Amino acid sequence: MENSNWKFSGEIVQRFDSHILSSVPLYEKGHRLISSLSDFFLSNDSVCYELGCSTGSLLQSLAEHNSNKKIRFIGIDIEKDMVHYAQGKLQDYNNIEIVCDDILSVELEKSDMIISYYTIQFVKPRIRQLIFDKIYESLNWGGAFVLFEKVRGADARFQDILTALYTDFKLEQGFTKEEILDKTRSLKGVLEPFSTQGNIDLLQRAGFVDIMSIMKYVCFEGFLAIK
Repeated sequence: MENSNWKFSGEIVQRFDSHILSSVPLYEKGHRLISSLSDFFLSNDSVCYELGCSTGSLLQSLAEHNSNKKIRFIGIDIEKDMVHYAQGKLQDYNNIEIVCDDILSVELEKSDMIISYYTIQFVKPRIRQLIFDKIYESLNWGGAFVLFEKVRGADARFQDILTALYTDFKLEQGFTKEEILDKTRSLKGVLEPFSTQGNIDLLQRAGFVDIMSIMKYVCFEGFLAIK
């Protein structure tokens, strides 16, 4: 795999779900946690967004979990192949809409919950604050922004520990040393995580005051921010 060449299109789409389950610890548990969290924020006539919805698996979980409520779920993704796949996968759900657009370009309705599940880490750092600001403005008072991200260590020593532990995890999942190295090289300049504090700073600058960590495993962390 070439340097800085990772893409969320083409052949990766068909195997994305299985690949990500092996690559990200607690991936499915994160979906279940977010679905449970939705009980506190989504009610009849609520709007819920997922930014960077990929194949739509999380939206499907949310729709199933909230099947007794009248809620509109809107997934946004910039990759046409992902959008096409998700639309086919979710075609039987009349309350889920998948939109192919850039997060900064799309007009967000007033909403009660916005989710970014390992998405912002792939967005250029120079525009992340603009996205967080837009999310804050879209949310109704009391609405939730759920952010899951790969995070860097607070300093070089912690980063070395995180890198070693995550490499061990991937080896335990059956990835070869060559596959791990190839993936790392392909993500150069594509995946740019911030530290825990860096993500909290983005949230606070956008206007969020009530912020807590809701899941943490080595270099993967979930945050809940309430407007």
